[in-house]
Amino acid sequence: MLKATGAAAGAVGIASVATTPSVAAGSGFAHPGLLHTRTDLARMAAKVKAGAAPYTAGFAKLTANRHAQSGWAANPQAVVYRGAGSPQNYATLYNDIHAAYQNALRYHVSGDSTHADTAVAILNAWSAKLTAVQGSADRFLCAGLQGYQAANAAELVRNHGDFDLGRFQEMQSKVFGAVSDNFLAQHNGAFNSNYWPNWDLANMACVLATGIFCDDKAQVARAVDYFKHGAGLGAIKNAIPVVYDDGLAEWLEAGRDQGHALLGVGLMGTFCEMAWNQGIDLYGYDDNRFLKGAQYVAKWSMGGKVSYTANTRQKGAPGVWSGRETATAAAGVDPNFQRPIWAMIANHYTKRRGLSATYLTQIAAKSAPEGGGGDFGPNSGGFDQLGFGTLAFTRDKAADTKATPKPAASASGAASDPRPQSAATASASASPAGGDLAATGSNDAIGWAAAAGITTVAGGLLLMRRRDRVRRGSAE
Repeated sequence: MLKATGAAAGAVGIASVATTPSVAAGSGFAHPGLLHTRTDLARMAAKVKAGAAPYTAGFAKLTANRHAQSGWAANPQAVVYRGAGSPQNYATLYNDIHAAYQNALRYHVSGDSTHADTAVAILNAWSAKLTAVQGSADRFLCAGLQGYQAANAAELVRNHGDFDLGRFQEMQSKVFGAVSDNFLAQHNGAFNSNYWPNWDLANMACVLATGIFCDDKAQVARAVDYFKHGAGLGAIKNAIPVVYDDGLAEWLEAGRDQGHALLGVGLMGTFCEMAWNQGIDLYGYDDNRFLKGAQYVAKWSMGGKVSYTANTRQKGAPGVWSGRETATAAAGVDPNFQRPIWAMIANHYTKRRGLSATYLTQIAAKSAPEGGGGDFGPNSGGFDQLGFGTLAFTRDKAADTKATPKPAASASGAASDPRPQSAATASASASPAGGDLAATGSNDAIGWAAAAGITTVAGGLLLMRRRDRVRRGSAE
């Protein structure tokens, strides 16, 4: 795939939109309010304390992970690089960010403040030193993936007395958020469709997480509008271009390979969950389009047969190079291939909403208990998701499955406490073998393309096919 590194000619902007999303009332957003709310954290702590399954198994996965130990020492860098031709050191960042997140989560469940202190020390060290994310086009993946993760880790300790919130917000906005915003607006100077959905989705997640963490309503609005109307392949109707009569919806990247399709589903779920916790229902957008796409990927990933309508995307950059690539069928799968993405999505639709989601239920059960970064190999793909969904997202069925989402209860107006507040204290007052699961990147592009069975035709122009509904099995 052409990375078009540095190409600026013909840059395209984010598609114009007509509406602004409804966000939490007041001067800012509800905190904690990214992937985990105060209610979520209290539920985890109470369930683990009570010895309830499957929470205990999920917590055991967390406590066994080497990143979740309070002795973790940060190794911050001034500049983080990702991509061929650069002194790649981004593994240092993703290992430290996952250590911060896992220690912060472990603190909220256990109440052991040494884990909160460890998370704060890691995050403060990075905000004191990091100034830029650089490299090839893959720098956008680093900014997007590690950016949304950093915000989530910091959100869990934002009220800790030793956490430098203002400095971290500045780093989050200028280093991660700005790069991701730029990618969504410019796509590295390439055609909008040059980059597969997971590129957009990683950067969309970063922009949304940054906006919420930094109380930036305009940034949140841009992210939500892009989800609905964006020009790139991560916008929901581009990532899920075809809805079939059987209630499933084609995931565009299933025509590429299993690893990237699962990555994209996990990132879209992450985006929807963070929005939900601020009162914005994107899970249900366009007649539950994401549910239909996630069900499709779950069935296919377990070895089931799914329909696929051929999709062609334009590659290259205006004035530099142009070609076409067509995915004609869903790629082959390994039913044992896993990413820790399913508990969050399955629990939303079946427990919060009371909807039937057979394939999601099956694959979530098969994947449980979900681990996190460090449990899926040492390479970057094993750190694309924060994970631990069995612990974090298992929930009892909601009493009112028709209720609209409400912003998470905010503690931002509470009196300052020099000690961190864990859900535990508040409620009381294994790795699959295999290769690199990298999000993308120069080194694995050939292998992924071969697995996907994609045919490339150089030259010519493309009009992306955007079908809202076709009959099952259509080869249109």
